Amino acid sequence: MSELRFVHLGFGPEAVEYQEAWQEQRRVHAARFADEIPDTCLMLEHPPVYTAGRRTEESERPLDGTPVVDVDRGGKITWHGPGQLVGYPILKLPRPVDVIAHVRRLEEALIRTCAEFGLATTRIEGRSGVWVLGDPVERRPAPGGLELHFDAGPDPRQDEEFDLRLSGPEYAPSNAGQRGEDRKLAAIGIRVAKGVTMHGFSLNCDPDNTWFDRIVPCGIRDAGVTSLSDELGRRVTVAEVLPVVEKHLRDVLTSAEPLPRAV
Repeated sequence: MSELRFVHLGFGPEAVEYQEAWQEQRRVHAARFADEIPDTCLMLEHPPVYTAGRRTEESERPLDGTPVVDVDRGGKITWHGPGQLVGYPILKLPRPVDVIAHVRRLEEALIRTCAEFGLATTRIEGRSGVWVLGDPVERRPAPGGLELHFDAGPDPRQDEEFDLRLSGPEYAPSNAGQRGEDRKLAAIGIRVAKGVTMHGFSLNCDPDNTWFDRIVPCGIRDAGVTSLSDELGRRVTVAEVLPVVEKHLRDVLTSAEPLPRAV
């Protein structure tokens, strides 16, 4: 694979508005397609913003009318904001393109990153991204053992009419750790156009995860979200994580030629 360069667009007070970063992605994508530049990964933070992929349903969006940016990536709705490291790898893939293999490579780099911080993460079949597994169902805290108290009875999220956005902190995605449930640490949503990738990943370092409580993150109702800080019990900043992510992205994305899928 070709060399991989990293471009830092802005962090903290210089966080980049989503539409501005999206426009920069399109510019870099065109240059990569024309072989004017090498494979490039844009690294940044965004101010708070909700973005919705092509498969997002109306029932997953904020109920309070908070604006959502509809984008051309795969996946569903998510949030970006301070404390979250965002990466947009713009890479030329071999043809015929294997999108799933590209997603797996991004997951692998993020799993290795978390391992370097001492956190075991994994993939979950049928759900892209990087996850912290919850406890076995039989070992999850009983209602009385939580700081947040559930009503007795079966989990109401199995009801198609249940709306976790209206149901208080007991069912909030940001409280999945207290419930002992699976929780997503990094989200991935991409697009491949003309054989070149766009969009990418977001890794929660130390964000305010209650932003996710206004939506149904990634359209998943029976799991939640977490961050490196929540899982490790200390503040883990974007600045601390950035060089580690870049190291593992470089290792994974340049160590072997990504073969095209069989046809």
